[in-house]
Amino acid sequence: MPLTKHTASPSSHRNSQDRPSSRSGFHPFGGRVSKHFGETLSPDDAYLSYHDIRLTREDVTCIKNDWLTDNAIAFWEEYLEREKLLQYPKAQIVLLRPSMAFMLLNTQDPLGLRSALPDFTRTTHIFLPINDCRDVSHAEGGSHWSLLLVSVLDGVAFHYDSLGDANIQEGKLVAHRFSVLLGRSLRFINLDDTPRQDNGMDCGVFVCLLMQHLLISRLLTAHSKDKISMSMRGKEVDAAGGRKEMLKIIEERRREGERRRSQSHSPYRHSKSRSPPRIGEESSRERSST
Repeated sequence: MPLTKHTASPSSHRNSQDRPSSRSGFHPFGGRVSKHFGETLSPDDAYLSYHDIRLTREDVTCIKNDWLTDNAIAFWEEYLEREKLLQYPKAQIVLLRPSMAFMLLNTQDPLGLRSALPDFTRTTHIFLPINDCRDVSHAEGGSHWSLLLVSVLDGVAFHYDSLGDANIQEGKLVAHRFSVLLGRSLRFINLDDTPRQDNGMDCGVFVCLLMQHLLISRLLTAHSKDKISMSMRGKEVDAAGGRKEMLKIIEERRREGERRRSQSHSPYRHSKSRSPPRIGEESSRERSST
């Protein structure tokens, strides 16, 4: 994966607020949730339906060379859940979507969100992508992503920020809200050795790659009695390589969705469908349709 030991000298970075403008921006209630509030998605813009995530062409474009939308990050979490985490059925790890993290950041009553969240009774670790958007009325707000990893086992919330401490207040606030949900205190640790981005638009890619590394290389492959280090000392993130890996995964799933559709018994399989290729339960229904 595009995360290696650190070899290069530290380079300067600029704040994520300097990122190129993007029409997509940060959608606080997630790609599909926001549609219930009047935002429509033209089928022509849909690129891939992957289980619960519907990627648009704009999401794919941002992965190529821009600041990641929450929908792009949600896709990556869906991919890790469906194709990595499911291989470890005993693991009790939750990947919360950006929309849930946003609501936790901006609510005054975290217990009021309990019905919308998973049951954390047996959960050991929780990943949350953190965005600094505080304006619930601004669907394209926010300027920086960071990653919060809550270890319920240890009572610690680890915060990984590729700009050092740009999102430290947001991370602390979400950790506090989560402590209320869990009914126990959480010690907050901002990891100073988090790899640093060297531009204004790679923060979301860093979140995705750090999440993958911590999930697969630290949590899932560790033995039950091992003491797991959450430090990222000596590591660096290849953001360009990470973008290529994400795009490769998307294109492979898109081709697979197109292959499944071509083998479908649907009478419309030879027509130019306006719906995107699908992977998941929907594709199974499409194959069995008559």
